Amino acid sequence: MKKYLYKFKIISVLFLFSINYFGLTANDYFKIDNLMDSLKNYNKVSQDSNEIIKLETDAFAFNSLGIMKCEMGNYKLAILDFNKAIELNPVYEDAFNNRGTAKDKLGDYSGAILDYNKAIELRHDFAEAYNNRGSTKNRLTDYSGAIPDFNKSIELNPLYIGAYYNRGVAKANLNDYNGAILDYNKAIELKPDYLDAYNNRGSAKINLGYYRGAILDLNKVIELKPDIAMAYYNRGFAKFGLSDFKGAIIDYDKAIELQPDYLDAYVNRGNAKNNLNDFSSAILDFNKVIELNPNNANAYYFRAFSKYSLGDINGSCLDLRKASELGIIAANIYIKEHCKK
Repeated sequence: MKKYLYKFKIISVLFLFSINYFGLTANDYFKIDNLMDSLKNYNKVSQDSNEIIKLETDAFAFNSLGIMKCEMGNYKLAILDFNKAIELNPVYEDAFNNRGTAKDKLGDYSGAILDYNKAIELRHDFAEAYNNRGSTKNRLTDYSGAIPDFNKSIELNPLYIGAYYNRGVAKANLNDYNGAILDYNKAIELKPDYLDAYNNRGSAKINLGYYRGAILDLNKVIELKPDIAMAYYNRGFAKFGLSDFKGAIIDYDKAIELQPDYLDAYVNRGNAKNNLNDFSSAILDFNKVIELNPNNANAYYFRAFSKYSLGDINGSCLDLRKASELGIIAANIYIKEHCKK
Protein backbone atom coordinates (compact mmCIF):
# COMPACT_ATOMS: atom_id res chain seq x y z
CA MET A 1 0.00 0.00 0.00
CA LYS A 2 1.36 3.39 -0.96
CA LYS A 3 1.90 5.72 1.96
CA TYR A 4 -0.51 8.63 1.97
CA LEU A 5 0.85 10.48 4.93
CA TYR A 6 2.14 13.85 3.91
CA LYS A 7 -0.77 15.16 1.88
CA PHE A 8 -2.86 15.63 5.00
CA LYS A 9 -2.14 18.93 6.72
CA ILE A 10 -3.42 20.51 9.89
CA ILE A 11 -2.37 24.07 10.62
CA SER A 12 -3.25 25.72 13.88
CA VAL A 13 -3.53 29.49 13.82
CA LEU A 14 -4.23 31.82 16.71
CA PHE A 15 -7.30 33.42 15.18
CA LEU A 16 -7.55 36.00 17.91
CA PHE A 17 -8.83 39.42 17.04
CA SER A 18 -7.61 42.72 18.35
CA ILE A 19 -10.61 44.62 19.66
CA ASN A 20 -10.58 47.92 21.52
CA TYR A 21 -12.60 49.75 24.11
CA PHE A 22 -12.59 53.46 23.66
CA GLY A 23 -13.21 56.55 25.68
CA LEU A 24 -11.09 56.11 28.82
CA THR A 25 -7.62 57.65 28.75
CA ALA A 26 -5.03 57.82 31.51
CA ASN A 27 -6.30 61.30 32.26
CA ASP A 28 -9.81 59.97 32.55
CA TYR A 29 -8.72 57.36 35.04
CA PHE A 30 -7.20 60.11 37.15
CA LYS A 31 -10.40 62.13 36.99
CA ILE A 32 -12.45 59.19 38.19
CA ASP A 33 -10.04 57.92 40.81
CA ASN A 34 -12.97 57.30 43.12
CA LEU A 35 -14.40 54.83 40.59
CA MET A 36 -11.15 52.91 40.46
CA ASP A 37 -10.92 52.71 44.23
CA SER A 38 -14.48 51.47 44.48
CA LEU A 39 -13.96 48.77 41.87
CA LYS A 40 -10.74 47.32 43.27
CA ASN A 41 -12.81 44.73 45.10
CA TYR A 42 -14.94 43.03 42.46
CA ASN A 43 -17.50 41.79 44.97
CA LYS A 44 -18.30 45.35 45.98
CA VAL A 45 -18.93 46.60 42.45
CA SER A 46 -22.72 46.59 42.47
CA GLN A 47 -22.97 48.00 45.99
CA ASP A 48 -20.45 50.80 45.52
CA SER A 49 -21.47 51.68 41.96
CA ASN A 50 -24.86 52.93 43.09
CA GLU A 51 -23.24 55.41 45.46
CA ILE A 52 -20.74 56.49 42.82
CA ILE A 53 -23.47 57.13 40.29
CA LYS A 54 -25.16 59.45 42.77
CA LEU A 55 -22.02 61.54 42.62
CA GLU A 56 -21.34 61.06 38.90
CA THR A 57 -24.71 61.21 37.17
CA ASP A 58 -23.35 61.76 33.67
CA ALA A 59 -22.77 59.54 30.67
CA PHE A 60 -19.01 59.60 31.12
CA ALA A 61 -19.23 57.94 34.52
CA PHE A 62 -21.46 55.13 33.26
CA ASN A 63 -19.23 54.59 30.23
CA SER A 64 -16.22 54.45 32.56
CA LEU A 65 -17.89 51.94 34.82
CA GLY A 66 -18.79 49.83 31.82
CA ILE A 67 -15.18 49.76 30.63
CA MET A 68 -13.95 48.70 34.04
CA LYS A 69 -16.51 45.93 34.24
CA CYS A 70 -15.43 44.75 30.79
CA GLU A 71 -11.84 44.65 32.01
CA MET A 72 -13.06 42.42 34.85
CA GLY A 73 -14.89 40.20 32.36
CA ASN A 74 -18.38 41.14 33.54
CA TYR A 75 -19.80 42.02 30.13
CA LYS A 76 -23.47 41.72 31.01
CA LEU A 77 -23.21 44.30 33.78
CA ALA A 78 -21.05 46.45 31.55
CA ILE A 79 -23.79 46.57 28.92
CA LEU A 80 -26.20 47.94 31.51
CA ASP A 81 -23.76 50.78 32.18
CA PHE A 82 -23.29 51.50 28.48
CA ASN A 83 -27.07 51.48 28.06
CA LYS A 84 -27.33 54.14 30.76
CA ALA A 85 -24.57 56.21 29.20
CA ILE A 86 -26.41 56.14 25.87
CA GLU A 87 -29.71 56.98 27.55
CA LEU A 88 -28.07 60.05 29.08
CA ASN A 89 -26.23 60.94 25.86
CA PRO A 90 -27.80 59.40 22.72
CA VAL A 91 -24.91 60.61 20.54
CA TYR A 92 -22.14 59.16 22.73
CA GLU A 93 -20.17 57.29 20.07
CA ASP A 94 -17.67 55.84 22.55
CA ALA A 95 -20.47 54.18 24.52
CA PHE A 96 -21.89 52.60 21.36
CA ASN A 97 -18.44 51.28 20.43
CA ASN A 98 -17.81 49.97 23.92
CA ARG A 99 -21.22 48.32 24.13
CA GLY A 100 -20.41 46.68 20.82
CA THR A 101 -17.22 45.20 22.25
CA ALA A 102 -19.12 43.84 25.25
CA LYS A 103 -21.75 42.28 22.98
CA ASP A 104 -19.00 40.75 20.85
CA LYS A 105 -17.49 39.15 23.94
CA LEU A 106 -20.88 37.64 24.76
CA GLY A 107 -21.30 36.27 21.23
CA ASP A 108 -23.99 38.76 20.22
CA TYR A 109 -22.27 39.56 16.95
CA SER A 110 -25.28 41.04 15.18
CA GLY A 111 -25.91 43.36 18.11
CA ALA A 112 -22.25 44.32 18.20
CA ILE A 113 -22.26 45.28 14.53
CA LEU A 114 -25.35 47.43 15.01
CA ASP A 115 -23.54 49.32 17.78
CA TYR A 116 -20.40 49.76 15.68
CA ASN A 117 -22.55 51.01 12.80
CA LYS A 118 -24.04 53.64 15.09
CA ALA A 119 -20.64 54.66 16.43
CA ILE A 120 -19.35 55.11 12.86
CA GLU A 121 -22.50 56.99 11.86
CA LEU A 122 -21.85 59.40 14.72
CA ARG A 123 -18.14 59.71 13.97
CA HIS A 124 -16.93 58.88 10.50
CA ASP A 125 -13.24 58.88 11.46
CA PHE A 126 -13.64 56.37 14.32
CA ALA A 127 -10.73 54.01 13.52
CA GLU A 128 -11.38 51.79 16.54
CA ALA A 129 -15.02 51.23 15.59
CA TYR A 130 -14.04 50.22 12.04
CA ASN A 131 -11.46 47.79 13.44
CA ASN A 132 -13.92 46.36 15.94
CA ARG A 133 -16.63 45.93 13.32
CA GLY A 134 -14.14 44.13 11.11
CA SER A 135 -13.15 41.87 14.01
CA THR A 136 -16.76 40.90 14.59
CA LYS A 137 -17.17 40.19 10.87
CA ASN A 138 -14.12 37.93 11.14
CA ARG A 139 -15.88 36.00 13.88
CA LEU A 140 -18.87 35.65 11.56
CA THR A 141 -16.46 34.36 8.86
CA ASP A 142 -17.36 37.37 6.70
CA TYR A 143 -13.70 37.88 5.85
CA SER A 144 -14.35 39.70 2.57
CA GLY A 145 -16.64 42.11 4.40
CA ALA A 146 -14.13 42.59 7.23
CA ILE A 147 -11.20 43.65 5.06
CA PRO A 148 -12.73 47.01 3.94
CA ASP A 149 -13.26 47.86 7.61
CA PHE A 150 -9.63 47.15 8.41
CA ASN A 151 -8.57 49.11 5.33
CA LYS A 152 -10.54 52.11 6.58
CA SER A 153 -9.16 51.76 10.08
CA ILE A 154 -5.59 51.74 8.72
CA GLU A 155 -6.35 54.67 6.42
CA LEU A 156 -7.49 56.65 9.47
CA ASN A 157 -4.61 55.45 11.64
CA PRO A 158 -1.62 54.02 9.71
CA LEU A 159 -0.02 52.93 13.00
CA TYR A 160 -2.98 50.83 14.14
CA ILE A 161 -1.28 47.53 15.04
CA GLY A 162 -4.47 45.60 15.71
CA ALA A 163 -6.00 46.52 12.36
CA TYR A 164 -2.98 45.14 10.46
CA TYR A 165 -3.10 41.95 12.51
CA ASN A 166 -6.83 41.49 12.06
CA ARG A 167 -6.60 42.13 8.33
CA GLY A 168 -3.88 39.48 8.19
CA VAL A 169 -6.24 37.02 9.87
CA ALA A 170 -8.97 37.81 7.33
CA LYS A 171 -6.58 37.39 4.40
CA ALA A 172 -5.24 34.09 5.76
CA ASN A 173 -8.80 32.77 6.00
CA LEU A 174 -9.28 33.74 2.35
CA ASN A 175 -6.07 31.80 1.50
CA ASP A 176 -4.23 35.03 0.65
CA TYR A 177 -1.21 33.97 2.66
CA ASN A 178 1.20 36.37 0.97
CA GLY A 179 -1.11 39.27 1.76
CA ALA A 180 -1.50 38.01 5.32
CA ILE A 181 2.28 37.86 5.77
CA LEU A 182 2.61 41.48 4.66
CA ASP A 183 0.10 42.53 7.32
CA TYR A 184 1.75 40.44 10.01
CA ASN A 185 5.09 41.96 8.99
CA LYS A 186 3.68 45.43 9.60
CA ALA A 187 2.14 44.44 12.93
CA ILE A 188 5.51 43.01 14.05
CA GLU A 189 7.36 46.09 12.80
CA LEU A 190 5.10 48.23 15.00
CA LYS A 191 5.17 45.77 17.92
CA PRO A 192 8.29 43.57 17.86
CA ASP A 193 7.03 41.28 20.64
CA TYR A 194 3.63 40.60 19.04
CA LEU A 195 3.43 36.88 19.81
CA ASP A 196 0.17 36.17 17.95
CA ALA A 197 1.50 37.85 14.81
CA TYR A 198 4.64 35.71 14.83
CA ASN A 199 2.56 32.55 15.28
CA ASN A 200 0.13 33.44 12.52
CA ARG A 201 2.91 34.54 10.18
CA GLY A 202 4.59 31.20 10.81
CA SER A 203 1.34 29.41 9.96
CA ALA A 204 0.95 31.43 6.76
CA LYS A 205 4.50 30.52 5.75
CA ILE A 206 3.76 26.83 6.38
CA ASN A 207 0.77 27.05 4.06
CA LEU A 208 3.09 28.49 1.40
CA GLY A 209 5.75 25.82 2.00
CA TYR A 210 8.21 28.30 3.54
CA TYR A 211 9.11 25.93 6.35
CA ARG A 212 12.46 27.39 7.36
CA GLY A 213 11.01 30.87 7.65
CA ALA A 214 8.09 29.46 9.61
CA ILE A 215 10.45 27.81 12.07
CA LEU A 216 12.16 31.14 12.73
CA ASP A 217 8.79 32.74 13.53
CA LEU A 218 7.74 29.89 15.78
CA ASN A 219 11.10 29.96 17.56
CA LYS A 220 10.29 33.57 18.41
CA VAL A 221 6.86 32.63 19.75
CA ILE A 222 8.43 29.98 21.99
CA GLU A 223 11.11 32.43 23.11
CA LEU A 224 8.43 34.95 24.10
CA LYS A 225 6.12 32.39 25.72
CA PRO A 226 7.47 28.86 26.13
CA ASP A 227 4.18 27.32 27.29
CA ILE A 228 2.06 27.66 24.13
CA ALA A 229 1.28 24.18 22.85
CA MET A 230 0.17 25.47 19.44
CA ALA A 231 3.59 27.01 18.75
CA TYR A 232 5.34 23.67 19.28
CA TYR A 233 2.69 21.96 17.18
CA ASN A 234 3.15 24.39 14.30
CA ARG A 235 6.93 24.19 14.51
CA GLY A 236 6.65 20.42 14.47
CA PHE A 237 4.57 20.68 11.34
CA ALA A 238 7.20 22.87 9.68
CA LYS A 239 9.91 20.38 10.61
CA PHE A 240 7.74 17.60 9.21
CA GLY A 241 7.60 19.59 5.97
CA LEU A 242 11.41 19.54 5.88
CA SER A 243 11.38 15.76 6.50
CA ASP A 244 12.90 16.33 9.94
CA PHE A 245 10.62 13.72 11.45
CA LYS A 246 12.66 13.28 14.64
CA GLY A 247 12.63 17.02 15.25
CA ALA A 248 8.91 17.11 14.54
CA ILE A 249 8.27 14.38 17.10
CA ILE A 250 10.16 16.32 19.76
CA ASP A 251 7.92 19.33 19.16
CA TYR A 252 4.75 17.23 19.11
CA ASP A 253 5.90 15.64 22.39
CA LYS A 254 6.11 19.11 23.93
CA ALA A 255 2.76 20.18 22.53
CA ILE A 256 1.14 17.09 24.06
CA GLU A 257 2.94 17.62 27.37
CA LEU A 258 1.45 21.12 27.52
CA GLN A 259 -1.96 20.04 26.23
CA PRO A 260 -2.60 16.32 26.82
CA ASP A 261 -5.81 16.30 24.75
CA TYR A 262 -4.20 17.90 21.65
CA LEU A 263 -5.66 15.52 19.07
CA ASP A 264 -3.95 17.03 16.02
CA ALA A 265 -0.57 16.70 17.73
CA TYR A 266 -1.18 12.98 18.34
CA VAL A 267 -2.25 12.48 14.72
CA ASN A 268 0.76 14.28 13.29
CA ARG A 269 3.16 12.63 15.72
CA GLY A 270 1.77 9.31 14.54
CA ASN A 271 2.40 10.38 10.95
CA ALA A 272 5.98 11.34 11.76
CA LYS A 273 6.51 7.95 13.42
CA ASN A 274 5.08 6.20 10.36
CA ASN A 275 7.64 8.03 8.24
CA LEU A 276 10.36 6.68 10.53
CA ASN A 277 8.87 3.16 10.20
CA ASP A 278 7.98 3.18 13.89
CA PHE A 279 4.54 1.77 13.14
CA SER A 280 3.75 0.21 16.51
CA SER A 281 4.37 3.48 18.33
CA ALA A 282 2.38 5.36 15.68
CA ILE A 283 -0.61 3.10 16.35
CA LEU A 284 -0.48 4.08 20.02
CA ASP A 285 -0.85 7.73 19.02
CA PHE A 286 -3.79 7.01 16.73
CA ASN A 287 -5.37 4.84 19.44
CA LYS A 288 -5.14 7.78 21.83
CA VAL A 289 -6.92 10.06 19.37
CA ILE A 290 -9.71 7.51 18.90
CA GLU A 291 -9.98 7.09 22.67
CA LEU A 292 -10.46 10.87 23.03
CA ASN A 293 -12.65 11.21 19.95
CA PRO A 294 -14.07 7.98 18.45
CA ASN A 295 -15.22 9.92 15.36
CA ASN A 296 -11.82 11.30 14.36
CA ALA A 297 -11.62 10.12 10.76
CA ASN A 298 -7.94 10.99 10.31
CA ALA A 299 -6.86 8.71 13.14
CA TYR A 300 -8.56 5.69 11.54
CA TYR A 301 -7.22 6.62 8.13
CA PHE A 302 -3.59 6.93 9.17
CA ARG A 303 -3.74 4.00 11.57
CA ALA A 304 -4.73 1.90 8.57
CA PHE A 305 -1.32 2.56 7.00
CA SER A 306 0.46 1.65 10.23
CA LYS A 307 -1.42 -1.63 10.47
CA TYR A 308 -0.87 -2.44 6.81
CA SER A 309 2.86 -1.87 7.21
CA LEU A 310 2.86 -4.35 10.10
CA GLY A 311 1.00 -6.94 7.99
CA ASP A 312 -2.36 -6.50 9.68
CA ILE A 313 -4.38 -6.30 6.45
CA ASN A 314 -7.75 -7.01 8.05
CA GLY A 315 -7.22 -4.37 10.73
CA SER A 316 -6.08 -1.92 8.08
CA CYS A 317 -9.20 -2.49 6.01
CA LEU A 318 -11.45 -2.06 9.03
CA ASP A 319 -9.84 1.31 9.69
CA LEU A 320 -10.09 2.36 6.05
CA ARG A 321 -13.79 1.52 5.99
CA LYS A 322 -14.33 3.48 9.19
CA ALA A 323 -12.42 6.44 7.77
CA SER A 324 -14.54 6.27 4.61
CA GLU A 325 -17.71 6.11 6.71
CA LEU A 326 -16.55 9.24 8.55
CA GLY A 327 -15.97 11.14 5.32
CA ILE A 328 -12.44 10.53 4.02
CA ILE A 329 -13.04 9.88 0.31
CA ALA A 330 -9.41 8.91 -0.38
CA ALA A 331 -9.86 5.84 1.81
CA ASN A 332 -12.07 4.31 -0.89
CA ILE A 333 -9.11 4.11 -3.26
CA TYR A 334 -7.21 1.84 -0.88
CA ILE A 335 -10.28 -0.16 0.01
CA LYS A 336 -10.72 -1.06 -3.68
CA GLU A 337 -7.04 -1.93 -4.07
CA HIS A 338 -6.40 -3.91 -0.89
CA CYS A 339 -9.58 -4.95 0.84
CA LYS A 340 -11.88 -7.82 0.05
CA LYS A 341 -15.59 -7.12 -0.14
